[in-house]
Amino acid sequence: MKCRLEWLCLWLIVLLSSCSDSTEPTPPPPPQAPPIVYTDPPAYGTPFGGVPETKNIVMYEVNLRASSQEGTFAGVTARLDSIKALGVNTIWLMPIYPIGILNSVGQMGSPYSVRDYKEVNTEYGTLDHLRNLVEQAHNRGMAVILDWVANHTAWDNPWIVNVTWYTRNSSGAIVIPPGTNWNDVADLNFQSAAMRRAMINAMKYWILAANVDGYRCDYADGVPFDFWKQSLDTLNAMPGRTLILLAEGARPDHFNAGFQLNYAWDYFGALNEVFDGNQPANHLFTANDLETATIPAGRTKLRFTANHDEVAWNDTPLGLFGGLDGSLAAFVLAAYMGGVPLIYNGQEVACPVKLPFFSRDPIDWDINPDVWVTYKKLIAFRQSSEAVKQGSLEIFDDTAVVAFRKSHNTDQVLVIVNTTSTTVDYDVPGVLVGTDWDDAIEPGAGFMLGTTLSLAAYEYRILRQ
Repeated sequence: MKCRLEWLCLWLIVLLSSCSDSTEPTPPPPPQAPPIVYTDPPAYGTPFGGVPETKNIVMYEVNLRASSQEGTFAGVTARLDSIKALGVNTIWLMPIYPIGILNSVGQMGSPYSVRDYKEVNTEYGTLDHLRNLVEQAHNRGMAVILDWVANHTAWDNPWIVNVTWYTRNSSGAIVIPPGTNWNDVADLNFQSAAMRRAMINAMKYWILAANVDGYRCDYADGVPFDFWKQSLDTLNAMPGRTLILLAEGARPDHFNAGFQLNYAWDYFGALNEVFDGNQPANHLFTANDLETATIPAGRTKLRFTANHDEVAWNDTPLGLFGGLDGSLAAFVLAAYMGGVPLIYNGQEVACPVKLPFFSRDPIDWDINPDVWVTYKKLIAFRQSSEAVKQGSLEIFDDTAVVAFRKSHNTDQVLVIVNTTSTTVDYDVPGVLVGTDWDDAIEPGAGFMLGTTLSLAAYEYRILRQ
């Protein structure tokens, strides 16, 4: 005890001595802000057990402002039977969140300028309306995914007070996404661990609160790989959930991060070049090979002839591919050569006008019912054929006609498409001369291939054995 008292006295003498030598007392440490604690909402509904395998997906993009006169969730819900009858099993809703006030284009603003990641835009309805849409889609065997905007937020998003969550210039000012003219949004800083935690929490929110089945992730090429890996690992670990995860981008590392699909931008570009007459038909095979060469097993490309960006800013499939017949021929190539197909709302009735998404311009669903029937038949056969969905590809080179055979076990499908606006007498490859086929779209119309096949402008043949 004596030794311990002596030691304590010595310690006090040293402490007092150090205080007397100091000109100012040591300030106390600054108070630390308590860590943000994120809680998940209660799970609404039962996780959907009918999420399709990647190879079986037929995706349908909904522009909420164009899909009904009301421009609401309820307007989409009223069309679910028609969407289902088309052969769709996955619905993608464009962003559903409140929109920022600093939009530079259009009267309503861009849905990709997100003001709050955990709220519903009242323009479209309420959370209950969204839940009902999802529930009714599930009842019809369709999954529902939301559009997620990870790269940036609106300037009036509550996150903006956390300046370290955003990219800043040398003066400390928050900036728009580099290399863009997107003045209505502020670029997020993925070096911020706190921002990442908040983002992942918000992504989990909709899976639980609205029972959705995944995300189409906007501008995925602008977001670093390690965030996608971190966030998708978290989402995929949610118990009882099978998710569809689509990256709007073309980086190969999207698949390693956990996405099952990303965009077939190069294939879409090649389709345009071929149908414009700027490249021979066999250019499409080169694009297909380059896109698919390094894709891991179980992953694939989303193939399309229309999406909201193209139809708003570029043109409709009718304008891009030489009219109605050309648009259908291009869709056959997008849906049948590889990957999984996307249909953008209005495409199935050959909507002739560009559809904005910064403002409301409802689609006339009463036009061209025969076109709707054609899309339905094309999708139905694709879904029935394992050769189309996952068969090996055998190509037949030609400068005007795209022809290929897909085989899986005993199932064989032959696709022949005239990509030009004139009649073509196609020289049938020798290995196909004398072979018997049945028409896959109109069964019962069988015939034997001769040495030549006359194809009208943009005519296609889909044959099976």
